[in-house]
Amino acid sequence: MSSPLWSAPHRSSPLDAQVVLPGSKSLTNRALILAALAEGPSTVRLPLRSRDTELMVRALRALGVGIEDREGDWVVTPARWGSQVGSVDIDCGLAGTVMRFVPPVAALSGGSTRLDGDERARERPMGTVISALQDLGVVIDDGGRGSLPFTVHGDGNVDGGVVTIDASASSQFVSALLLAGARYAKGVDVRHVGKPVPSTPHIDMTVTQLQARGVEVDETEPNRWVVGAGPIAALDTLIEADLSNAGAFVAAALVTGGTVRIRHWPERTDQAGDRWREIAALFGADVSRDGGDLVVTAGGRLTGIQVDLHDEGELTPVVAAVCAMADSPSQLTGVGHLRGHETDRLAAITAELGRVGCDVVDTEDGLLITPRPLHSAVLQTYADHRMAHAAAVLGLAVSGVRVVDVATTAKTFPDFAAAWTDVVA
Repeated sequence: MSSPLWSAPHRSSPLDAQVVLPGSKSLTNRALILAALAEGPSTVRLPLRSRDTELMVRALRALGVGIEDREGDWVVTPARWGSQVGSVDIDCGLAGTVMRFVPPVAALSGGSTRLDGDERARERPMGTVISALQDLGVVIDDGGRGSLPFTVHGDGNVDGGVVTIDASASSQFVSALLLAGARYAKGVDVRHVGKPVPSTPHIDMTVTQLQARGVEVDETEPNRWVVGAGPIAALDTLIEADLSNAGAFVAAALVTGGTVRIRHWPERTDQAGDRWREIAALFGADVSRDGGDLVVTAGGRLTGIQVDLHDEGELTPVVAAVCAMADSPSQLTGVGHLRGHETDRLAAITAELGRVGCDVVDTEDGLLITPRPLHSAVLQTYADHRMAHAAAVLGLAVSGVRVVDVATTAKTFPDFAAAWTDVVA
């Protein structure tokens, strides 16, 4: 059955709005993993409740972790790791954090864990996590594919130690090993070889969360992370607003020449989305803090930009949508790894911006975007929440844009379409 078309709201006047964002997916799923491995119960406060985080909750429950809903929070009681849980099946959906973070944890269970996901999930890079765990002595049956589906045969103990990987396709390969590493007998010593690791703020986030729970992490040597063996302290965690999801609303101010106030923008954070402050300024906006909020006011013109998004690749679709409406060409670099995300994001951006009339060239590591007169179109989302956000931004500036499967935004932002309409209409 085909997905219903959503008519993206169009606005011809400057926006003046404020936004309260849902919690961070990246922080929520890291907090859930660490709470599941901790020494005692923890509470994850104001978590994001979305497809990706609900998949994580179901995965951990299948492994014997107690997760109780309590007045909007999740109270997590660790599993008895090593006890027999039998054979379990885990649906990863299209969530990179589930398909990559859960296998190192499943290795600590006393049973066989089969992981699978959406059709596109079977195409996403997984070989690095699989081979790393095998190098650490974990038995994994993947049929030699290096991808989903595969089965982790846990015996309750992982020796740990030194493991060398190529994490140039995803920082999640590093985070996956670090999150569980303290529970391995020798900890874990992760060494990266290859092209630079993308999205390093996400590794910084992982390290910060581990250290907050008393785990020793040594990252003094480039491309090496050493996690000492030892307990993970229980810690109640308040989840920050998701700053990557802020991008569409910041973009709304930029493309309408208006102002948006993002409530509760953290003063210090490891989130990649924090770079929106710099990116908005590059486009010509005034960006300031007002108490705990971030205020973005668009300038008189929207200028093209040149920016390396290697460490913040998830922002690329929405940044590209804004570039399509600038008054000069833009160049986005450092994002070749996006071809292995929820979809081939570079190909998807090229196709969809082209569909509304923009001139886009997909280069080896990025995009060259030359604005042209834009027109209405039906835009595809490729089961990719960030592509849906980009389509909404385009629709704001171009009348008559309709979007296929805007509901895919439930991956990280439940009820995005309604929230977007409330803010921009």
